[in-house]
Amino acid sequence: MTEPFIGEIQLFGFNFAPQGWASCNGATLAIRQNTALFSLLGTQYGGDGQTTFQLPNFVNRAATQQGQGPGLTPHSIGEAFGSNGVTLTQNEMPSHSHSLTIYNQPAESKRTSVPAAGNYLGLPTSGSPFVPGNTANTQFSPNMIGPSGGSQPHENRQPYLATNFCIALEGVFPSFG
Repeated sequence: MTEPFIGEIQLFGFNFAPQGWASCNGATLAIRQNTALFSLLGTQYGGDGQTTFQLPNFVNRAATQQGQGPGLTPHSIGEAFGSNGVTLTQNEMPSHSHSLTIYNQPAESKRTSVPAAGNYLGLPTSGSPFVPGNTANTQFSPNMIGPSGGSQPHENRQPYLATNFCIALEGVFPSFG
């Protein structure tokens, strides 16, 4: 492996930081022990700028490019944004309804215990599981299915694969330009 630039961030498939690297977990470092790295990062990720600075924190975060893409919000280096959970209100949900239709399958040969096209899913010998005498193919009341969730947040993460972000503490100081 070639010598990394100081401050270079790489992904590793193992669960520790190699020698000369640190995990990108927001750790606070002393400036006087890491002057080269501090000269590159400053306090973009935190710290008081007098005696301490912080490493980038990728815990519960995904990486994104700084700047602005077409139609996107601009982002500055070191900016944390987004949320792990979101509580939707009724005003944020599009107007829609849930309907449920009851279908009667009188032919016992089409009653199966596994999903199959054109068949009734249920116990084949149980007969109709619905109230006797109901009209076949009847629409349930629209109030049967109502709002749920109890105003609790739902998980709001893109699919992910856990890897280990690490930053080089040692290496070649990058040249500007």
